[in-house]
Amino acid sequence: MNWAHVHLILNHFPVVGLAFGLVLLAVSVVRKSTPLARVSLGILVAIAVIAIPVYLTGEPAEEVIEHLPGISESYIEEHEESALLTLIVIELLGIVAAVGLRRFRQIDELPRWFLTTTLFLSLVAGGFVGWTANLGGQIRHPEIRTGFQTPGQEREGLPAESDDEREEREDAH
Repeated sequence: MNWAHVHLILNHFPVVGLAFGLVLLAVSVVRKSTPLARVSLGILVAIAVIAIPVYLTGEPAEEVIEHLPGISESYIEEHEESALLTLIVIELLGIVAAVGLRRFRQIDELPRWFLTTTLFLSLVAGGFVGWTANLGGQIRHPEIRTGFQTPGQEREGLPAESDDEREEREDAH
């Protein structure tokens, strides 16, 4: 196992965990279930903790794959920049959830404004996580990149854009 493998294993936890925590929180708001809300807040705190090693394994993972054939530095850099913003948003979400759990631990019912705010922040974090995961996937999966053409399309006279051509086009803009 190398750092790229560790990074790939870990990065699924925030993606799936945040989606699970968000849905659970939404259900708790609709059902007005404080116990369910507390569980979802705990999940969001755990996701914030797990996001730290996910981010920290990114750089060592880059060192493992950056010289492999078909790997474009521009895709790695986009993913890396997005990952930092995503980490900040997830950590903010985790802090809000942790403060809420601590601040409202003696209260039978969590304040609606707090749950709504946390739910909104979870949706924002989910957008960041989805975007970053998509950018990470593009590093090794050209089929999910914008402008990807199948080999059949190339034979029909529609040439596929190479990573070098894409980088040159992006540098020109």
